[in-house]
Amino acid sequence: MDGIEKITGRIAADTEAEIASIQAEARRQADEITVRYEAQAKREAEEIAARGRRSAEERQARLASVAQLDARKLELAAKQEMLEKAFDQALSKLLALPEDQYVSLLAKLAAEGSTTGKEALVFSVADRPRHGKRVVIAANELLEAAGKTAELTLSEESREFTGGLYIQD
Repeated sequence: MDGIEKITGRIAADTEAEIASIQAEARRQADEITVRYEAQAKREAEEIAARGRRSAEERQARLASVAQLDARKLELAAKQEMLEKAFDQALSKLLALPEDQYVSLLAKLAAEGSTTGKEALVFSVADRPRHGKRVVIAANELLEAAGKTAELTLSEESREFTGGLYIQD
């Protein structure tokens, strides 16, 4: 029976060797699959991270753009406020001029603004009775001195504004 035991021992050894070979091949294939999927997972993770970075950069750029726009709006509002204050101050100073200087200024503006020399001058409710006739006379004198038609008239109407005049053709 020694021969049968040798044969069964050899069969068992061959089977063990074949099992070991199959297991080694299975481990090798499993390792290859693991390496392949780990590489794929790493690539996908890098792609996701890159998309996330791009998205964050785009959002940051949009937010920076909005912040710049808001800053420009605030700057523009401040400039507008300063211009309004400057114009208000200029108007206050013009209205506070001595009467002769105010009449002279309005006459000069009327003469320079006149295109035909036959327009009517419209004054504010406050200026018409106080300065209207004097301004018309002075403006006509300026036009005449310049060799232009000097037939400006005092309009019958007056309007609600702070000061100055309108030239009505």
